[in-house]
Amino acid sequence: MKLTWYGHSAFKIEIEGASILFDPFFTGNPSFPESLSVDQASDGVTHVILTHGHNDHIGDAVDILKKNGAQLTSNFEICMWANRQGIENISPMNSGGKVNVGPFSVALTRADHSSSFQAGGEAVYLGNPHGVIIEAPGEKTLYHLGDTDIFSDMALIDEIYQPKIGLVPIGDRFTMGGKSAALACTRFFNFDTIIPCHYGSFPIIDQTADTFLEAMGGDRDKVVKPNPGEPIDV
Repeated sequence: MKLTWYGHSAFKIEIEGASILFDPFFTGNPSFPESLSVDQASDGVTHVILTHGHNDHIGDAVDILKKNGAQLTSNFEICMWANRQGIENISPMNSGGKVNVGPFSVALTRADHSSSFQAGGEAVYLGNPHGVIIEAPGEKTLYHLGDTDIFSDMALIDEIYQPKIGLVPIGDRFTMGGKSAALACTRFFNFDTIIPCHYGSFPIIDQTADTFLEAMGGDRDKVVKPNPGEPIDV
């Protein structure tokens, strides 16, 4: 599995038969690499997955979907909203279900957050926020926690799916801060690899992973901090 972080919560996951974009917030993302264009970051994408409806997560999704013809997987409300924007290749779902999209399967989990899209000075409700589980043959199970606070039912998520790669928000204010995120990782999960996200972008959230790394203690060797735009193997 090849993984590229584009800053904030935007990731590309490349596996056999699929190139998956999570929350492709490129335009206006302060941590998106200046050396890249939206077209370069989304080239060859086959699937787009949105964790929730905030503008800094939907980002460039509609334009990418229209240009690439990729399939959108998200909650029902986001998929119906995207359909009204002209996106036909949609795979709507919701919490608790599991959908096989060919090269991999998707499950949506609970996330403690909110979900709306700001447009024309009004907030458009876009369903519940979610975390996302990706399972693919021959690959470790990946869990993008989305934007969330810590909650004790994370233990059930680990019991059901046993994810080994965690994409974990740590930036505070809108998500878990570093200490809570470290507690979630060490108490509820048995990750092999932890990639922090939702930090280092907007100035009102944490700019570094220092608090998280310190709180991880002896498990900090599981944490990988890729540079935005540079692919890594996980």
